[in-house]
Formats: sequence, C-alpha cells, structure tokens
Amino acid sequence: MRNLKLIVLVGFFAVSAFAQKRANHHKIVFQFTNAVDTLQQKAFINQLNNLTAHWPNAKYEVVIHSMGLPFVMSGKSKQLNAIKALRAKGVRFLVCENTMKNQKVTKDQLIPEVEYVKVGIAEIVEKQEQGWSYIKGGF
Repeated sequence: MRNLKLIVLVGFFAVSAFAQKRANHHKIVFQFTNAVDTLQQKAFINQLNNLTAHWPNAKYEVVIHSMGLPFVMSGKSKQLNAIKALRAKGVRFLVCENTMKNQKVTKDQLIPEVEYVKVGIAEIVEKQEQGWSYIKGGF
C-alpha cells in the first residue's frame, strides 16, 4: 500500500511538472500581408514587442507574403531598427519566395534579417499542424 501511495505521488508530480512546462512553451506563427501602411506596420511591431516581453522564451515566426513585402524591403521598410531588435530576440522573419517571384522582387532588395520559404501559406499551415498558434499581424 505504501508503494502504491509513493507511485501515485511521483506520478502526480511528474504530470504537474510536464503540464507546467507545456504551459510555458509557446510557439506562435504570424501572418503579415499588409502593404506600405505604416500604421499597420507599427501596430504589428508593437504586438511583437509586447509578446516577446511577456513570453521571452517563446518561439516566434513571422511569415511575410502578398502585399507585406515592403515591410522587409530595403529602402521601403519604416521598421528596420525594430525588425533588427526583434531578430536579435530570436523572432524569425520568413519571406515567401512565390510572392517574390510574382512581384519580381529579388533577395538583394530585402533586408538581411529575413529568411526564405518556398510557399508562405504552406509554412503557416505546417506550423499549425505542429501545434503552433496562429495570429494575423496588424489590425
């Protein structure tokens, strides 16, 4: 009987520790498709800053496609310093290569802080299938 109590107690603590660890492990993928609207960009940067301050150990990915490319284009982005600061905190900025091809944008036109994915929407779907939370960036 004593062994049974010990097993139940150890099991309880193991489940509690796992649940607590799981609750602190956030993975968030953002979709950003807003054009050169600087208010949208600023609001999105604020959202990212708020979350990275609240959950500094979470994983963050920003998938940029469609009309969102100016957000990460050299000479067009109004948020370059903020993007650099967020990148330093571990936020990944991923640009859709299909969008680049369709808009005739080359990698040398984009800021060096970005990474690339073949299909932006597919990246978002795959992240959701892996348990990542989805947020549409901006307002």
